[in-house]
Amino acid sequence: MGVLMVIFGVFVMVLCMCTAVLRWNEMRYRKKGLPPGTMGWPVFGETTEFLKQGPNFMKNQRARYGSFFKSHILGCPTVVSMDPELNRYILMNEAKGLVPGYPQSMLDILGKCNIAAVHGSTHKQMRGALLALISPTMIRQQLLPKIDEFMRAFLSNWDNQVIDIQDRTKEMAFLSSLKQIASAESSSVAQQFMPEFFKLVLGTLSLHIDLPGTNYRRGFQARQNILKILGQLIEKRRDSEESHKDMLGYLMRNDDNNRHKLSDDEIIDQIITILYSGYETVSTTSMMAVKYLHDHPTVLEELRKEHMGIRERKRADEPIEWNDLKSMRFTRAVIFETSRLATIVNGVLRKTTQDMELNGYVIPKGWRIYVYTREINYDPFLYPDPLAFNPWRWMVKGLESQNYFLIFGGGTRQCPGKELGIAEISTFLHYFVTRYRWEEVGGEKLMKFPRVEAPNGLHIRVSSY
Repeated sequence: MGVLMVIFGVFVMVLCMCTAVLRWNEMRYRKKGLPPGTMGWPVFGETTEFLKQGPNFMKNQRARYGSFFKSHILGCPTVVSMDPELNRYILMNEAKGLVPGYPQSMLDILGKCNIAAVHGSTHKQMRGALLALISPTMIRQQLLPKIDEFMRAFLSNWDNQVIDIQDRTKEMAFLSSLKQIASAESSSVAQQFMPEFFKLVLGTLSLHIDLPGTNYRRGFQARQNILKILGQLIEKRRDSEESHKDMLGYLMRNDDNNRHKLSDDEIIDQIITILYSGYETVSTTSMMAVKYLHDHPTVLEELRKEHMGIRERKRADEPIEWNDLKSMRFTRAVIFETSRLATIVNGVLRKTTQDMELNGYVIPKGWRIYVYTREINYDPFLYPDPLAFNPWRWMVKGLESQNYFLIFGGGTRQCPGKELGIAEISTFLHYFVTRYRWEEVGGEKLMKFPRVEAPNGLHIRVSSY
């Protein structure tokens, strides 16, 4: 009996301490003018609840506090905005004190020169260098031939195999980008580079806790290893003085035609940014497109019809060209609908550079604003029958240019690699649906937050078409 009383006493004491700590943390942020909301624990805030509950956490907080509330997630006090009009204003007004506000873990691992971290004139310089690499002219003349050659080889010999399409699309997205960046050396560095890159990706969405065994520590160490790989690659090219028509070659140019000359550190961060930004969207959209096409035979039939029509106009060994890509209207619709329904990107982060007023509240300097766009994708007023996979909705002229279309971001920060990513996914789908049919094996579970993924893989049995 005495032992039970001691245990009960300890439990009550711990409960009281936890309650006191939570209340103290709430009092710290109870300043006049702040939006309503809860802040959770010191340091950790409500990150655990946010990552575990995901969309339900957001819905519950909105039900309690409205579409504009405060929280403490990913290591920083944050205001969450779920209002479409306000979100658009935030994305369009970087010059008014709303700069990128990504978590410290992401900034440390992607580098201080990555395009998501910089703003003002530096952002203009870095974005200009990036856009020069992935302009429509570059895609048409330099990148699409590399993408076609890679996809043709990558998708060979899948017949009569059971494959994990999640793993394959991850490999596809990484290796395709690496070929575009350093075509001559891509095969020799891929085996060393790829596992480090996968660790880097996991580290970007983690708490900024530098302890052994944490995703942050593994991601940061992976960055150091990648810096060595890329640094050696740059030195090797500089010593050889050989001309290379790939992204790294264009970034390293010293001629007068290069208006966006970068230092080696900036070049390396730019390469990491290109790999990172395209990797998750391309790989996950490709995986989910395969999933949705399997589940919706009518859509698959229409998509296959479009691609078979392209193949009938070509010789067997003739590559996909720019005009073929532009003719893939239904494929583009499938990509948009996959991105909308799966919600590959849940939102974007901004940071205040000064105290500012938004929506009638005062947001302190240094706070982050999470522009949460996920719910827009399921708004029945914008997308009738929003939970249905219906690519035909995107065949309506003008839908892609609507103000609420934020699948690829918005404002000056709209994803610069949008068209390149669409080209990669379209080419992947072209060779996949014209060569193969497939069926799911195992019925694995899918997670939609914080990343869209199949924890145990997504296995399919592939056979020739």
